[in-house]
Amino acid sequence: MSQYILLMLIAGIASIGMAFIPSMARKIGISYSVIYVAVGMLIYLIWPTALPDPRPQKDNSLVLHLTELIVIISLMGTAIKIDRSFSFRKWSTPIRLILIAMILAILISALLGVFVLGLTLSAALLLAAVLAPTDPVLAADVQVGPPNERGKSEPRFALTSEAGLNDGMAFPFTWLAILVASQGISANLLWHWTWYYLFFKIAGGLVIGWLCGKLVGYLVFSISEKYRLLKASDGFLAISLTLFTYAITESFHAYGFIAVFIAGLTLRHYEKGHEYHQQLHSFTDQMERMLLAVLLIFFGGSLVGGVLAPLTLKMALVSVGFVVLVRPFSSYVSLLGSSTPIKEKLAISFFGIRGMGSIYYLAFAFGEVKFEQQDVLWAVVSATILISIVLHGLTATPVMERLSSKKNK
Repeated sequence: MSQYILLMLIAGIASIGMAFIPSMARKIGISYSVIYVAVGMLIYLIWPTALPDPRPQKDNSLVLHLTELIVIISLMGTAIKIDRSFSFRKWSTPIRLILIAMILAILISALLGVFVLGLTLSAALLLAAVLAPTDPVLAADVQVGPPNERGKSEPRFALTSEAGLNDGMAFPFTWLAILVASQGISANLLWHWTWYYLFFKIAGGLVIGWLCGKLVGYLVFSISEKYRLLKASDGFLAISLTLFTYAITESFHAYGFIAVFIAGLTLRHYEKGHEYHQQLHSFTDQMERMLLAVLLIFFGGSLVGGVLAPLTLKMALVSVGFVVLVRPFSSYVSLLGSSTPIKEKLAISFFGIRGMGSIYYLAFAFGEVKFEQQDVLWAVVSATILISIVLHGLTATPVMERLSSKKNK
């Protein structure tokens, strides 16, 4: 069997499995991501040379574009699930997680990179930036359900909205690492980074995303109601909006991740109770899971294929420390003073799942400039993702169900 046909077979089987495995995994109380990573490891242990080299270093461009695609689809799907309309009061929890927790986690992680791992300043900044965002792709078990579903708890809302927002908000810090690696640090660089990469590109993403969401919402829910021949009926419109918004925003040199999430959120709240939102959510969810099945298998393959080879005990401890200490600590600090019950604060703080977004940011940075110790960064990030998948994958379902049951009593 040729390598191409074997890849098609694996992709087909993985996609078929996505129709059954998530519900089965939910019944036994684990995340399906754990199962797919284990399958990927097993496949590459049995046929190590029959398939392409799974290590991300071997084809940075392919890794970049595949993870980019799944992240933007996931961001659109995440936005469509959020029923809560925006206000600073209603969204105070995710705003705290973005403006306080993420910045604090970046600072702590950068210090660990320099003083514990011995990384250069640019490499430490990059490590901190790529580990900062909560992943929208692998966080399905702790996120809210489909549009207009009842019983959406504060922890689920907080983790869903945080995943949607901070995947774009981590981009300025990734760029900071890139600029420091290519130019060194200076006052002029910090000034340019602040006004262009921090303010202009974020503002551009917010504005373009809102405009795109409003435009599509007007076409779908206003024009189509007036002219029945133009009535939208297919869920693939969500993917169309995703690609359209992302391409337009990136062409204006703004952050496409932010724009896609804002576009999806704006569309979601245009005729909020309309049943068409269910179709949009269903289609994005199916597309996301199909891509994720394949990517998780290759991630599992990379774990046994050598991506963890440079990992030392010190690096492994930093990875564990980030998942069980840095993220929970920084998030809990950010929630101090809020009215959220302490058990919900603990759940929100603990479930900062890392995944495809971190892989994307690392591949993006390596495509822009050459960093020292690239293999070390891949090893630490991959180990952190693995720890997150296993730890959060085994605990998310029982913890979330327990919080829901106590809330309903």
